[in-house]
Amino acid sequence: MNTSTAVDLFSLLSLGDLTLSNRIVMAPLTRNRAGMPGNVPGPVNAVYYEQRASAGLIITEATQVSPEGVGYPATPGIHSDEQVRGWHAVTDAVHAQGGVMFVQLWYCGRISHPDLLPGNRQPVSASAIRPAGEAVTYEGPKPFVEPRALRTDELPGIVDQYRHAAKCARQAGFDGVEIHAANGYLIDQFLRDGSNRRDDEYGGSLENRTRLLLEILSAVLETWQPARVGIRISPENTFNDIRDSDPQTTFNFVAAALGGRGLGYLHVVEGEMSGGERGIDYRQLRDRFDGHYMANCGYDKARANAAIAGGAADMVSFGKLYIANPDLVQRFRTDADLNNPDPDTFYGGDEKGYTDYPALDSPAA
Repeated sequence: MNTSTAVDLFSLLSLGDLTLSNRIVMAPLTRNRAGMPGNVPGPVNAVYYEQRASAGLIITEATQVSPEGVGYPATPGIHSDEQVRGWHAVTDAVHAQGGVMFVQLWYCGRISHPDLLPGNRQPVSASAIRPAGEAVTYEGPKPFVEPRALRTDELPGIVDQYRHAAKCARQAGFDGVEIHAANGYLIDQFLRDGSNRRDDEYGGSLENRTRLLLEILSAVLETWQPARVGIRISPENTFNDIRDSDPQTTFNFVAAALGGRGLGYLHVVEGEMSGGERGIDYRQLRDRFDGHYMANCGYDKARANAAIAGGAADMVSFGKLYIANPDLVQRFRTDADLNNPDPDTFYGGDEKGYTDYPALDSPAA
């Protein structure tokens, strides 16, 4: 059999005029190590991403589009001049190693707390529904508060924040952007009927609940060509107390609505981040979206290669494996042993558990 056209994790992939050296993607990973004050990326962040530049594509940690979009301590932004300069040092470091890097645009919405917002403002959401659980603040965990439902006339301002962040991303030297519409954050709060009880043109029908996402996408496309833009969704993930009564129907609609635009990819968290059986058929989403499909959630090398070979995915993103293995591509290619991630150092801290995981060619390995 002629295997010259076989496709696997190490095959090239084109996003418009951009060629990825492989299909192994570094997933967005919140690490809470932005410089304070100002939520500014610093030298340690540049080292961290530079170490992982052999990925076919790096997607940054979730990065807020405005001060109002913050939801966690020490997470970076992409809206101020200082943040743009900080990120530019990061993208320069990654590009020097031949890497490709997209920034993930983020607005937390109700998954925030007044302690984290300008003027101790009330968090906002699609509807005034308080999520179960606790916010992470600089003083420790605090119960989520009831969010304020955004007025219809405020939504163009939210879209403008994404428009501005998309321009900042280009100034910072990124190769593209990913719109974070997953994991219970603001856009997801509009998409799902468990958090969206609105009776205006942004609530009720699937078309209305998808409206904000599509308006944000249109704003981002004013700066970026479609192939340099991805969208992340998480149809049945209940992280951050997010729910939908019919996720298959909802996200089939979303996937189809995003099609026909020439976008770079649809990035899908398949199932629950915490594990468990999948309840929906993700192939239906893939079939409705006419661009590249990026799979995520619990993949290893064998499962990822099988998904690509079988046509279920074009790329696969890896999270925890990339925390502990900066040279994951080389380790996959040579079937080398993998470092184990240390959960105690996932969030916050310094270089420990961040830039000190050994590469294969280091003495510590």
